[in-house]
Amino acid sequence: MKILAYHVQEYEVDAVKNWAENNDVQVDIEYGLLTVDSVDKAKGYDGVTTQQVIPVKDEEIYIKLKENGIKQISSRTAGVDMFDLELAKKHGINVTNVPRYSPNAIAELAVTHAMMLLRNINHIKSAQAQGNFKWEKRVISKEIRNCVVGIIGTGRIGLTAATLFKGLGAEVIGYDVFKNPDAEGVLEYAPDLETLLSRSDVVSLHLPLTEDTYHLINKDNIKYMKEGAILVNTGRGALVDVDAVLAELDSGHLKAAGLDVLECETLYVNQEVEKEKLNDSPVPNLMTRDDVNLTGHFAFFTETAVDNMVCTSLDNIKLQNETGEVVNSTN
Repeated sequence: MKILAYHVQEYEVDAVKNWAENNDVQVDIEYGLLTVDSVDKAKGYDGVTTQQVIPVKDEEIYIKLKENGIKQISSRTAGVDMFDLELAKKHGINVTNVPRYSPNAIAELAVTHAMMLLRNINHIKSAQAQGNFKWEKRVISKEIRNCVVGIIGTGRIGLTAATLFKGLGAEVIGYDVFKNPDAEGVLEYAPDLETLLSRSDVVSLHLPLTEDTYHLINKDNIKYMKEGAILVNTGRGALVDVDAVLAELDSGHLKAAGLDVLECETLYVNQEVEKEKLNDSPVPNLMTRDDVNLTGHFAFFTETAVDNMVCTSLDNIKLQNETGEVVNSTN
């Protein structure tokens, strides 16, 4: 069995090599992206894996993969909105993912964003950079134990975040189309999204991106959020209409936003870019604001999560080739 791993990052190399040695499978590393220009490199392989936010939506890619005998693209990610799942299915290719790697990785950064913004860390640092170390009313903060935290999306990651917030003493409420039976004792479900938004001092998003969740937070419903509330998104960028968020920050209605993901993030994620490339995006504005934490899609980025993503993605391919069984399929 031979597997081609596209877009392997330096931090993934050891995990790839260890998996290959432990499973006695040849895994060849390709540092470039899976694109129309690179797809023929997969010829002679039994499966490919990639980790990229750059879209894989050109039908030619799927045609070539089928011609080369590839039956699976195994993404080293949870989200798969970078692929055209229908085109893949049309050409007999399974797109698999890593639905569970380390919920703690995402949840911990959500809590970190919330706590930094709640405690006005950016404002304090900016003041101190100007020599101002005074205790001023504008930087006094609430304690998390006096806050209501609203978790939108109560799957494994959302419930892990809820548990962490509850452990800090917060009252935690949740909203999800699908109720998680494990949520009992951790959070109480709000009857609808508007109720959660109106009650929460901190709102944290933990949802996949679908047609139904696109711009779930938008100019129409963001107004339901409490004055002085904090919005945190460590899910998918397009869950939030960032223009609506900026408008509410500018008006003073929202206190702050912690954004690990943005709809325009293909411009910069895991890249070193010239600042001019970002001029037509909201990124320059977000980067200069003390009421925003922007972390550039780093929520997943822990040693545990990376190892789990690499191993699970390669396990997906190995299982299909050895048994014909497909797990973690998204299409």
